[in-house]
Amino acid sequence: MRVTEKGQVTIPKNVRSNLGIDSGSEVEFVLRDGEAVLRRVQPSSKEAERRVQELVNHLRRQQGSMSLGDMTGDEFYRLLRD
Repeated sequence: MRVTEKGQVTIPKNVRSNLGIDSGSEVEFVLRDGEAVLRRVQPSSKEAERRVQELVNHLRRQQGSMSLGDMTGDEFYRLLRD
């Protein structure tokens, strides 16, 4: 793996997947015995709580906003099951 002039490298997909790194994830390098270890930074509990609350608020705003057109709820659920 080659380092760019800006000191950047691409994290291989299998490493990102195994570490749970997505776009926007925070990572850090830790130096251990002359090696650099990459690890995902866990969001703080306050940050995690904020994200959960953000999701809950979003879901509440969406409540009752879906239009089924002329379809009844039963017809819609039948369509989902088929």
